[in-house]
Amino acid sequence: MQNEIEKSDSGKYSCLRLQNQLCFPLYAASREILRNYTPLLKELDLTYTQYIVLMVLWEEKIVSVGDLGNRLFLDTGTLSPLLKSMEKKSLLKRTRDSADERIVKISITEEGEKLKEKAVTIPEKIGGCLKISKDEAESLYKILYKILSN
Repeated sequence: MQNEIEKSDSGKYSCLRLQNQLCFPLYAASREILRNYTPLLKELDLTYTQYIVLMVLWEEKIVSVGDLGNRLFLDTGTLSPLLKSMEKKSLLKRTRDSADERIVKISITEEGEKLKEKAVTIPEKIGGCLKISKDEAESLYKILYKILSN
């Protein structure tokens, strides 16, 4: 009897099989990549989220909290304690916009800028952990950003 139920339900419930979920390999791959980042970032006393904040600041120098959240797909409730912690480490400075007090601007400090030189080898080291070709990496990048743009 149990075998008959399994056979008849296999089509109906196949959507619930882990192997049929796109979200699972994305989740597992993300965890694996972040696991590879951990020892590299530990040397800089950074979390992954702090690292990506610095990446934006190394590029932009000054950015509003709202714009930073949009770029990193993070809400202000997540960013506020993170930025406060980074400010305590003297990596960035938070100031209110003079034209609009509601806007908080984030700027990189000299200390935060110094980490750029120490971090410059991280992307190459992480790339070496991935067992995919450059073309596959570029395709994956485009697909993931297509998903994020939705």
